[in-house]
Amino acid sequence: MTSRREFDLNIERVLENWTVAHAIREVIANALDEAALTGSADPEIAKDAGGRWHVRDFGRGLRYEHLTQNENREKLANPEKVVGKFGVGLKDALATFDRRGVGVRIRSRFGDITTEKQAKHGFTDIDVELTGVADEDVRAAKALFRHYAGDEVLEETPYGVVLARPRWAARIYVNGLRVAEERNYLFSYDITSPTKALRAALNRERSNVGRTAYTDRVKAIVLAATSEGVASALAEDLSKFETGRWHDEVQLVDVGVHACQVLNASGRVIFLTPQELNAARDFVDRARNDGYRVVVVPQNIRRKLAGALDITGAPIIDLDRFKSQWNESFQFSFVDPADLSPEERAIFDRTDEILALRGGGRPSRLREILVSTTMRLGASGYAEAAGVWEPKEGRIVIKRDQLASLEAYAGTLLHEVAHAVSGTPDVSAGFEDALTSEVGTVATTAVGREGQPKPELESAAKPR
Repeated sequence: MTSRREFDLNIERVLENWTVAHAIREVIANALDEAALTGSADPEIAKDAGGRWHVRDFGRGLRYEHLTQNENREKLANPEKVVGKFGVGLKDALATFDRRGVGVRIRSRFGDITTEKQAKHGFTDIDVELTGVADEDVRAAKALFRHYAGDEVLEETPYGVVLARPRWAARIYVNGLRVAEERNYLFSYDITSPTKALRAALNRERSNVGRTAYTDRVKAIVLAATSEGVASALAEDLSKFETGRWHDEVQLVDVGVHACQVLNASGRVIFLTPQELNAARDFVDRARNDGYRVVVVPQNIRRKLAGALDITGAPIIDLDRFKSQWNESFQFSFVDPADLSPEERAIFDRTDEILALRGGGRPSRLREILVSTTMRLGASGYAEAAGVWEPKEGRIVIKRDQLASLEAYAGTLLHEVAHAVSGTPDVSAGFEDALTSEVGTVATTAVGREGQPKPELESAAKPR
């Protein structure tokens, strides 16, 4: 004996813009959900000899109640596994098929469903047969699913999957169903842990979901990514900020900082702004020569990196930290006076004569004056200093290239003597006072108290 039961297709105006492909999407979504929930084989999507398309899954079969209940409790309890809410989407699909003139027959162990229901035995799975469907509609429907799209997986996180972006637009999936496209996203994303707000946005209209519904989850996915490949792509995109060609998710400060944290943990990397790059080109070249990858970032991200740690707890290397590390590992390469050229030695031998100009000769703190071919970086900026006062050692070290002229050597020597006398660093009131005093004394000595110039050394008092 057969039984007949009727149900309302519930054709609502909100779905009037659904195409046949949208309806097929719902059928495929339900088939994929059943496979995920039961662990059964992948659905089959095929065209028979009569030109009818079939979407067949190998799950538990379809009951009438699945079309009358609002939401399936099993699917609500497993949101990370499923795409749809069984019953709601299928009714919408049936309504769309009816409106678009597509013939539908659903074969299940519990009965056939068209616009009527008849008891049927011996059919253990579900086969949805569609008559009058164009092949391109099926292709368009399958393209809406990551399962069939062939997207390359870059990294999986607790919140979703980072996918390689196709050429024309990034794809946004929710549990494998494409809900939006983003032309200015760097990656595609499959959100596998949707928020309540996102699930609500998917309740009925599942195409062209607004960005506000999924932005937070996209951000969470990126912040949870820790692979070097994803971080490198983000950092590379960061460097395009000056041209305005960087992608939208990268413009989020938290995302940019996270990319730098991951990248810093992957190897020798240094982060700096375009302004720092221009101000310290020679020093940056030195970093490159030392094997560092140089990553240019915006100022707002650079500020966040100062003093920050990467994902392993190691300090992030910005230009200031690199400078500090470079100075800490620096070693002088001293030159014996006997190895100087005759011209250099002639200038170096006038050291005491230059110091005599300051009145009192060599300061008591100064034990030795040395020459080095290498030099530490200056206290300000990123260029090598011309000379340095080392109070612990009681010595002044002057870079060898200063011996190219008496003026350069004398100026650097007197500059460092001012540090030795004052015991203060550059750009301090104590140092400025000491330097002014040294210059005044040297000038007085050089010109003579009665105005008699001493041209040989009058240029030596020029401060540096």
